[in-house]
Amino acid sequence: MNAIDLLIRQHRTLEAALHAAQDAETAKRAHAVTRLADDLGKHMSSEEQVFYPAVRAHRTEDILLESLEEHLSLKRLLADLLELDSTAETWPAKLKVLDEQTRHHHREEEEHLFPKIRKCWSEAELKDLGEQIEALQAALVRTGQARAAAEQTDAAAPLS
Repeated sequence: MNAIDLLIRQHRTLEAALHAAQDAETAKRAHAVTRLADDLGKHMSSEEQVFYPAVRAHRTEDILLESLEEHLSLKRLLADLLELDSTAETWPAKLKVLDEQTRHHHREEEEHLFPKIRKCWSEAELKDLGEQIEALQAALVRTGQARAAAEQTDAAAPLS
């Protein structure tokens, strides 16, 4: 699948999962966030390790640096939620902020980054990049590393 189409599809899935987590009963909150952490983690990891480095050369560095900082903020919120008791008073507020920041990040990519890339990359190149993203995400799930992104909260990932 085309990398941009894949990432946009994942954006919608993540947004639905965030909405579902906000509506979850207190007893099911922790499970919803754990699942979300896996999905959001593999998504962010694949952007940082495959997509962003691949598209860096197309006058996108400013957007990518901002995206990496947004990822850091999302990781910190996600890490907080994973550690926080799901019955805590601040849990719903923290999840709402994660939702809002995630939606903002997706909008930024979809309105600014992805259109630039669509102009510069052929469909075949985007399809190949999509396959690389899917392969990395499958490996992260297979090795149990999908959620590892939530542990990377010291600094934004480097733009390599």
